[in-house]
Amino acid sequence: MATQRIETTRENAGQSVGDGAGEMPLLRIEGLRTYFATDDGLALAVDGIDLTLREGETLGLVGESGSGKSVTALSILRLLPVPPAQYAGGRILFRGRDLLALDDEAMRAVRGNDIAMIFQEPMTALNPVFTVGDQIMETVRLHRGYDAKRAREHALEMLQRVGISSPERRLDEYPHQLSGGMRQRVMIAIAMSCDPALLIADEPTTALDVTIQAQILDLILELQAREGMSVLLITHDLGIVAETAHRVAVLYAGKVVEYATTADLFAAPRHPYTIGLLRSLPELAEDGAPLATIPGVVPSATRFPSGCRFRTRCSLASRRCAEEEPLLVTTDEHAVACHHTEEAARL
Repeated sequence: MATQRIETTRENAGQSVGDGAGEMPLLRIEGLRTYFATDDGLALAVDGIDLTLREGETLGLVGESGSGKSVTALSILRLLPVPPAQYAGGRILFRGRDLLALDDEAMRAVRGNDIAMIFQEPMTALNPVFTVGDQIMETVRLHRGYDAKRAREHALEMLQRVGISSPERRLDEYPHQLSGGMRQRVMIAIAMSCDPALLIADEPTTALDVTIQAQILDLILELQAREGMSVLLITHDLGIVAETAHRVAVLYAGKVVEYATTADLFAAPRHPYTIGLLRSLPELAEDGAPLATIPGVVPSATRFPSGCRFRTRCSLASRRCAEEEPLLVTTDEHAVACHHTEEAARL
């Protein structure tokens, strides 16, 4: 079933990596650098990332834990505490405005209103001492100025929209009284309550069983189609990306190593890391064959190796890889940062 979905994506997804002629992207990230001061030194969590997200599209951000996916998302909304975090360089342009240059008041007006986020774990993201209704109402009272009666009506409407059963009763319940899937739906209701232009979904199906995962993804896609919003989907699951995203950016050790349409990435990956991730998918493994693995782990952000940061785990690594960091080069609207793309194609 998963293999069939991936093949369908290969045939149907087809947006270019570029911005499009004359089109201003909804979100453009240019050279973003987000670092953390630690006892072990400066952690280069996000180290020069460039991304573009257009109106109405879904961009998948993939990579192992420690690649910089969640830090990128939190940087967009400036939710990281400064210090220890520091925005060391780059720009985050949302509809032409640099979010890193806004004052705190202007940034608060953006959060939840223009850009909303679904966090990984709803039980920790939701406030345990406030009812579900109160937490939805807070957003629209802040950003839309609704009075208590109108805000409650809107909260009820949002619970209905995300498919929660008995929404009138759920309004007055607390997060601990709901199942994991229902808490995630509440998070989506809060995020969607002001009809944001951009929804950031950070591992939205983590810790949910397979059936509920599918329901949550279908719900996000349904709301996207209805509202016309853009989605930045952060996940380590390439199967989910194959089903949902128009384009994919593969992150490794704080950098983008490959960037392409979903169709191109699955049909012809060009970076050894991406190839390794795809070969680890159970649905793409040959019958009876053991799953492929990538040796080693993502290096510490305080001790990245010289040159290519993937070289310590790569079978194609050469002296050049140790001495020279590969640049992200675009060929035929498919960008890759590797000194050995021709050899990688033969892996």
